Amino acid sequence: MAGLSLRGVAKRFGAVEVIRDVDLHVADGEFVAFVGPSGCGKSTLLRMICGLEPVSAGDVVIGGRRVNDLPAARRGLALVFQSYALYPHMTVRQNMAFGLENLSTPKAEIEARIAEAARMLRLEPFLARRPGALSGGQRQRVAIGRAIVREPEIFLFDEPLSNLDAELRVEMRAELASLHRRLGTTMIYVTHDQVEAMTMADKIVVLRAGQVEQAGPPLALYNEPANQFVAGFIGSPRMNFLPGVVQAEGYGVDGLGTVAVPPRPGLRPGDGVTLGIRPEHLQAASDGAPATVTAVEQLGGLSFVRLAQHDAVLQVAGQTRLRPGDTVGLRLPPEHLHVFGADGAALAR
Repeated sequence: MAGLSLRGVAKRFGAVEVIRDVDLHVADGEFVAFVGPSGCGKSTLLRMICGLEPVSAGDVVIGGRRVNDLPAARRGLALVFQSYALYPHMTVRQNMAFGLENLSTPKAEIEARIAEAARMLRLEPFLARRPGALSGGQRQRVAIGRAIVREPEIFLFDEPLSNLDAELRVEMRAELASLHRRLGTTMIYVTHDQVEAMTMADKIVVLRAGQVEQAGPPLALYNEPANQFVAGFIGSPRMNFLPGVVQAEGYGVDGLGTVAVPPRPGLRPGDGVTLGIRPEHLQAASDGAPATVTAVEQLGGLSFVRLAQHDAVLQVAGQTRLRPGDTVGLRLPPEHLHVFGADGAALAR
């Protein structure tokens, strides 16, 4: 096992800079998720770590060793792709053994490693089958098993669940989290799905336009986002954003009245801000500001009520009798309010 450090890492394709001065440390045994919108640089950063893409500047350090000039095969890493990348003419056993055979690993050791990986991933009944005879979830487990038998220092996952249906994604999330607990190996996981990141990772790294916006434990990013981008990306449904104006007694929100809370330090009456509040913190109250319901999403255990005022979403526990066209009173609890300045940065309380 090993930790990973990125020191001032950058990547340019001609004049286009797609990764900008990334500094990041991944501790030995940590599960880290790279998240962000399409095109933010997640997969490019992963490819630079594993050696499939050279860095334009900075250093990639694995286990205390600078590996910029080492080829991918010598970095001690294993990469699991979105597309499985299995050999269709080989059996599951042969797919898992292939890389070890190329390294001239003794046959008895290959068999022992395959047996252990198959046991962990519940693949024993399928070792004689070819990939075409497996489900999508089974094929993904084979791809993971092929990585496990190599006993890498770090596992790299590039959106491995994106080709699976919703039910299988939930199942595989639990399997990957359990696998990490059993192996204790460093894992770096690329995804655009922040739910995957929140449920599996020890640390989330949020990227935008090739830069790290914030890195930290999932709940730290959820509860204390560094800026409006992170606040909107982490959480489902996303945080509500309401345009506000600083007043002497608090913040005024068009159509929703005034939130009576001392303004953040450095703000003056008349300054424009953005107020953020999560759907579960927005409150329905008989004496609240009136808002019109535009849509209701009933999920059984939860309901999401969409409102005309600023396209806000109210989360209701259980089921609701509210319907489109109804009016509901809204209250914005000051203790759950996030305030963002004109540049999008979160303002200190």
